[in-house]
Amino acid sequence: MTVETFKPKQTTTLDIPVKTLEATSTNAVTTGNRIGFVSLGCPKNLVDSERILTQLRIDGYEVTNSYDNADLVIVNTCGFIDAAVEESLDAVREALEENGKVIVTGCLGAKENQIREVHPDVLEITGPHSYEAVLKHVHKYVPKPEHNPFTSLIPQTGVKLTPKHYAYLKISEGCDNRCTFCIIPSLRGDLDSRNAGSILDEAKRLVESGVQEILVVSQDTSAYGKDKGGRTDFWNGMPVKQDITSLARQLGKMGAWVRLHYIYPYPWVDDLIPLMAEGLILPYLDIPMQHASPRILKMMKRPGRVDRQLEAIQRWREICPDLVIRSTFIVGFPGETEEDFQILLDFLKEARLDRVGCFKYSEVDGAVANTIAELISEEVKEDRYHRFMEVQAEISAERLARFVGRTLDILIDDVDEEGAIGRSFADAPEIDGMVFINGETELEPGMLVRARITHSDEHDLWAEVVDADTQD
Repeated sequence: MTVETFKPKQTTTLDIPVKTLEATSTNAVTTGNRIGFVSLGCPKNLVDSERILTQLRIDGYEVTNSYDNADLVIVNTCGFIDAAVEESLDAVREALEENGKVIVTGCLGAKENQIREVHPDVLEITGPHSYEAVLKHVHKYVPKPEHNPFTSLIPQTGVKLTPKHYAYLKISEGCDNRCTFCIIPSLRGDLDSRNAGSILDEAKRLVESGVQEILVVSQDTSAYGKDKGGRTDFWNGMPVKQDITSLARQLGKMGAWVRLHYIYPYPWVDDLIPLMAEGLILPYLDIPMQHASPRILKMMKRPGRVDRQLEAIQRWREICPDLVIRSTFIVGFPGETEEDFQILLDFLKEARLDRVGCFKYSEVDGAVANTIAELISEEVKEDRYHRFMEVQAEISAERLARFVGRTLDILIDDVDEEGAIGRSFADAPEIDGMVFINGETELEPGMLVRARITHSDEHDLWAEVVDADTQD
């Protein structure tokens, strides 16, 4: 599966994600406690939005999908690359034009001057994961309503912006790495891991509410617990080591799919592979490698032994033959030569990765990489991007073809007039491929069905149900 475009904008309401908040009649009536909400960026930001929305509901506020009905609009921004910054500033502009009362939070909020320069009329600005500050500002401009919690109960899981059958579980904030193309540490700080007991409590509540798939996210998931100094936490009266392998093992006992995202290539990733082979967690490894040229990796401040990475991939596949590896790469990094790029293509051909995303280097304001070497022209970046995608498309088609004839568990995400659309263990929502089951219009989202794969291309699979007994 290939990812060809960066899609930072996801505007959400309380119940379901939608593209935009809508403008309704100019005579719309407000209740004095309605909040509009715009959530942009990655799944980690989505979790922040869910936390804010949950607290708003606990405080008695309503969440609306109309600018005109809203007494105030919150925009949770992304600031990772220039395209995301532009998208965030556009969202703030739209909210100001359509409503006028806007609070900005999120990653771009860490750069208040940049926002004020473009949108001086924004009421308040806070940085990422500033939940209490956001609520304090809401109370200031839209007074906290009189609220009887027994007449408007909040689900145990809080407000979720994903479908009921899957949810993101964020296990830490921040990052200790200092990759030269990234400004996340300056926006979100150093690694700050949650206590294992708190994570497992949340996971248990999610599964009990009907969640069938838990997607574990953070800035650097494999670093989980490094900041805990080896301290053990407790859950259900039992000690739990606070490292990613121990946490994954406990999550895998809860009866839901567990999918790990953003695994930095540390040596102890080897310890996760047996858990995948045992079926405790999904045999899916999201490991952003970024490049393959040792020279470029050194400039990026990333691990640079490509031979070791290839050896690791071979070793992992020997332990867990079903392993699906997703990765992302950057082309056109400052100073990247044609030789460096060819090393990357050669690595792709040898590694045979299943899912790959490719991004053209973007000059992120404040990133060290902007100044360490000569910038690559847009024409060269575009050419390398397309050459990269051509190579990977062939590999993706080959890797997907191995599923044809196999029978897999398929988690249904959607059903329309043509049939059901789902995902296998090899597919993360939003970023990977889909499994199309034509004609099965009686299935429902959240069902887990057995289906035989009948066809594949370079992106998706097609299947037919072989077991009428489905699991909700």
